[in-house]
Amino acid sequence: MSGKGRGLGVTAVIVGLLGVVLALGSFAYARQSYGSSTISSQSMSPTYKPGDRIIYEKVAGGEVHRGDVVLFSAPDRYGFSANVMQRVVGVGGDRVACCTGSGTDARITVNGKPLAEPYVNQGDVDGLNKTYDVKVPTGRLFLLGDNRADSQDSRFFASDHDGTVAESAVRGRVTDDRKVPLALGTAAIGGVVLALVGVGLGIAAFVRRRKAAPVAPWPMRQV
Repeated sequence: MSGKGRGLGVTAVIVGLLGVVLALGSFAYARQSYGSSTISSQSMSPTYKPGDRIIYEKVAGGEVHRGDVVLFSAPDRYGFSANVMQRVVGVGGDRVACCTGSGTDARITVNGKPLAEPYVNQGDVDGLNKTYDVKVPTGRLFLLGDNRADSQDSRFFASDHDGTVAESAVRGRVTDDRKVPLALGTAAIGGVVLALVGVGLGIAAFVRRRKAAPVAPWPMRQV
C-alpha cells in the first residue's frame, strides 16, 4: 500500500471506531439515565395533559424533593404495573394536612406552613372536600395529582401507610429540561455519521491501494 493509501486506511479505522464508541456510549447513557412516556389521564392537568410526551430522569426516590413530579409503580394499589405520575407534596418526616381556608383560598399545610400550589387545576387544592392530617414516615412520599378533583392519589389510600408511597417505588422524576437528552441524541447521531465517514474512508483507501498496485507485464512468447 502506498503511503497515502496506508494513511487513509489508518484514518478510516480511527474515525470509524470513534464514531462507534460515541454512538453506542451516548445511546447507552441515555437509555440508562432517561426515559419517556405519554400521558394518558387527566390527573395531572393542566400541567400535563393527555397525549403530552414527557421525559423523565431515572433517579431513586431518595433523590426527589417536594414539588417534583415523579413516576412510580404501585401494582398492589392500582392493579396494574404501568407507571403512575403524581407530584411530591410531602417527604419523610413531613406533616401534611388539608386544609386551611376554603374554595380557591384553601391551602394544604406542610409542617404547619401553607403550601403555594400555582400548578393545581383552577386553583382548587382540595378537590374532594376531604380532610387529612398525615405524618409521612421516613422513606416514603405523600403524592397528589395536580387535578385534585380527578386524581386517585395518596388521599384515597389512607389505610395503606396513610396513603404514602415507598421511595423504592419511584422510577423517575419528570424533567422539562430537554438540553441533556437533546445533547445525547445529537452525540449519538454524530457518532453514526462518523462511523459512516470511517466506512467511506476505508473504501477510498481500498480503491487507492488497488490503483497503486503494480501491474504484471504480459509474458512474451518467443518465436
